[in-house]
Amino acid sequence: MPMLPWKEIRTVLLDMDGTLLDLHFDNHFWMEYVPKKWAEKEGISLEKAHALMDVEYKRVMGQLEWYCLDYWSDKLGLDIRRLKREIQHLISMRPDTLPFLDALHESGREVVLVTNAHPDSLSLKIERTQLDRHIKTLISTHEFGVTKESQELWEKLHQRLQFDPAKTLFVDDSLGILQASSTFGVAYQLAVINPDSQRPNRDINDWPATSDYREFLDDIRAN
Repeated sequence: MPMLPWKEIRTVLLDMDGTLLDLHFDNHFWMEYVPKKWAEKEGISLEKAHALMDVEYKRVMGQLEWYCLDYWSDKLGLDIRRLKREIQHLISMRPDTLPFLDALHESGREVVLVTNAHPDSLSLKIERTQLDRHIKTLISTHEFGVTKESQELWEKLHQRLQFDPAKTLFVDDSLGILQASSTFGVAYQLAVINPDSQRPNRDINDWPATSDYREFLDDIRAN
């Protein structure tokens, strides 16, 4: 079991997609549903649509455009917001999320959601999951104009929240973003082994990692 020094942790910063919510919705939407709809619109094969979109995805991966619904609506000529609503039934919380959040709140720690998701994506997911009932502060990095991959974001986030990096845990399914938080000085990181319930667990060796937050509940409450 990954060991985290809960006695030292007073602030917990949480990613959303793949961390609190099942990443299956996003993976299916961007890798299957959007290419299918774009192929239909352009009159091209699904195989060609996948190939062309893969190029476009790689061009902006990790940048604000990658997460921007307006960017992809303009780029593809599709109503991305409407398409998301068409399969919104796939949006779901991880089964271990609420017990984890409840334990964190009961322990008196500050809990903040920090997502690269576009504000409209965040709103849709809140609508579907009522995540805002469990986390008071919900932040989309779009309001800062930079993503969690950037050190500028961490500087702006620190100015906004005034958290103590030495007493902060950051939880994310992206290993690159975990590294960015560590580079900034956030003391503790936790990776998610199983962000997508429909895909195999990942082998993660560079960070403490978990497939079920419920393994931490006793330690969170005791410290």
